[in-house]
Amino acid sequence: MLHQSLKDIIIVDLSMGWAGPLACRHAADMGAQVIKVESCERFDWWRSWEATPEWIADDGAEKSSAFNMVNRNKYNITLDLENDRGRALLLQLVAQAHAVVENFSGGVLGKLNLGYEELCKANKDIVLLSMPAFGASGPWAEYRAYGSTVEHSSGLPHLNGHPEDPPTMQHVALGDAVGGITGASALMVALWHQAKTGQGQFVDLSQVEGLFPLASHGILEFSARGEAPKRYGNDHPDYAPVGVYPCDGEDEWIVLEIRSQAEWLTFNQLAQIKDFDDFEVRRSQRRALDSQIGSWTGAQTAAVIVERLASVGITTAACTESASLLDHPQLSARGFWQWIDRAVVGNQPNPSAPYRDQTGPLPISRPAPTLGQHNQQIFSERLNLSDEEIADLEAEGIIGSKPRMPTKKPAS
Repeated sequence: MLHQSLKDIIIVDLSMGWAGPLACRHAADMGAQVIKVESCERFDWWRSWEATPEWIADDGAEKSSAFNMVNRNKYNITLDLENDRGRALLLQLVAQAHAVVENFSGGVLGKLNLGYEELCKANKDIVLLSMPAFGASGPWAEYRAYGSTVEHSSGLPHLNGHPEDPPTMQHVALGDAVGGITGASALMVALWHQAKTGQGQFVDLSQVEGLFPLASHGILEFSARGEAPKRYGNDHPDYAPVGVYPCDGEDEWIVLEIRSQAEWLTFNQLAQIKDFDDFEVRRSQRRALDSQIGSWTGAQTAAVIVERLASVGITTAACTESASLLDHPQLSARGFWQWIDRAVVGNQPNPSAPYRDQTGPLPISRPAPTLGQHNQQIFSERLNLSDEEIADLEAEGIIGSKPRMPTKKPAS
C-alpha cells in the first residue's frame, strides 16, 4: 500500500540519471502517481550509458542497481518524443498531470517542442520543474554537466582536501544527490502552491546553486576577508584534536572532534595524553598529538571507544563501512531496508525514505519498473487507447519494452 500524503497527484517524470529521478522518487514514496517516460532508444542513462546487442539480449537495462534505487514506486512508459504521435501522447498525459519534471541540459525540451509554453497549452495549470545544472538563464544555461561537474562549479572541491593537494571532490556525483533533495523540496512547494491557488508555475532550479549552502563557510570567509579559506584536510582551524583515528580491528576507525578545553580535560581523563593540555600546543603540534591519540585508539575496538567516550559526554562515532550498513543495528531497528522482489534481479534491498510518520517507514509498494512495463495500463486507462492502437504504436517503434540501438541523433 502506498503512502497517502500525495494521493491523486500525477507527475510526469521525464528526468534521467540521479537528480531528477530522486526528486520524483520522493514524490512517489509519498503516494504520488509518478509516470516515468523513456524511449526505447533514449532510455535513462542510469540503465546504461550505451546499448549493445549483447547488453540488450542479456536484459542489461534491468540490472542497474542505481536505476532501481531511484525509480521504485513509479510507473514506466516508453514514448519516442521525436515522433509527432509520441509527442502528442505525452501532451495528453500532461493535460491530466499536476507536474512535469526534467533535468536535461538547457534547450532540450525546446528542441522537442515541449517547453513550458507548449506544456501550458496542454494544461495551463501545470508545474514544470526544470533541473539543468546551471539553471534556465545565463550564459551557461545550455551547458551539459553531471553531478561531478556540478560539484566543481559550486566551488566545493576548493574547500576540501589537504593543503598540499589539488581541489578534492567530496563524492563522484554529490551534485546529483543534493540536486535530487533540492528538487524534491521545490516540487513540494510548487504543488502546495498549486493546491492553494490552482495555479501552476515554471520552477527554474540550478543544481549548482543548490550546492552553495555546503560551501557557505568558504563563501562567507571570502566575503568577510577577501581571501579563500585554506584546505585543512581532517583538521579544523579552531579545534584540536580533530581527525580520524585507527582502532584495534580490521579497517576500524573512529572520528573525534574536541571543541573546548573542558571537553579535552574530560577526554584526557580516559586517554592520558601527556604534554597537550594547552590548546595552542595542541593546535600547533597536531601531528604529534594525532600520533599519541592514535596509539590510544589503536589498542581498543571502535565500539569500546565510542561507548567509553559517550559515557562521559564526548561526541564521537565509528566510521561505518558501506558493507556493514545492510545489517547495521540502528538501521535494522528502524526497518530502514525493505526487500522487494523485482524482475530480472530478484529480491533486492531498497532504502526507505529518511523521513517517516508514526506508522513507520513509508512503504515501498513497487520495485523500479522495467522499461515500458506500464504501457498497456497507462495508454488504455489514462489515454483511452484501444488494444489495436497500442499495438500500432509498438509496430511503429513509438513505444516498446526493450531498448533499441540508436538510429537518430540525440536532441541534446
